[in-house]
Amino acid sequence: MAGADEVFYATGKRKESIAKVWLVPGEGNFSINDRDLKDYFRRDSLETNVRRPLELTDTLKTYDVRASVNGGGLSGQSGALRLGIARALLGTDPNLRKTLKKAGFLTRDSRMVERKKYGQPGARKKFQFSKR
Repeated sequence: MAGADEVFYATGKRKESIAKVWLVPGEGNFSINDRDLKDYFRRDSLETNVRRPLELTDTLKTYDVRASVNGGGLSGQSGALRLGIARALLGTDPNLRKTLKKAGFLTRDSRMVERKKYGQPGARKKFQFSKR
């Protein structure tokens, strides 16, 4: 187990978002880009997505989360934050690996936006075909 004054750092990525996460022993406060979790992620689904690794490992009231997130949108940022928190939790206790791995929190979601192709309006969409 971790010492009383140890700080754990990890990074998480999702789509175009990058999250730098610091886990500090505390009482469960979240600070994302110097804002509260509820203020930053205004949707409950994104908020619960971020909290899931801590709830699953029963460490929600044990650590304070300080994070710096940039790039992408709110959905990608919450995914990056979730991965960063899960990786930082491994630093606190390596025995949590099995639980986090089974829930899929340690897997980097590599899906990215497909590029737009020339001669088309988007990545997959085509212009309407006309015989004449």
